[in-house]
Amino acid sequence: MDTLFLVLSLFLPRITLIYCYFTHHIPFNNVPFIGDALLTVFLPRVLVLIYIVDNLGTDSPWFWIHLVAAVAVYLSGGKYSHKRYKKRG
Repeated sequence: MDTLFLVLSLFLPRITLIYCYFTHHIPFNNVPFIGDALLTVFLPRVLVLIYIVDNLGTDSPWFWIHLVAAVAVYLSGGKYSHKRYKKRG
C-alpha cells in the first residue's frame, strides 16, 4: 500500500479514492465494485479502513491513525451542523 495514498486519504478520503480509481491505483481489496462505489460516496473513511485491514492488518499504526480520525470526524460533524442550525433559528 502506497504511503501517499495513506497520507492523502487521511485528510481527503473521497478525493483520494476517486483519483486512485481513475489512475488505476486502488489497493487490493475484497469489496465488490458496487460496494466500492457506494462506500466511496457515502462512507469513504470506512472504505479506506477496509483497504488498510486487507493490506496491512489491524496491527498497522496507519489503521489506528485512520480509525481515530474517522471517529473524530464523525463525532464532531454532528456537533458542528447542530450549532450551525441553532444559529439560524
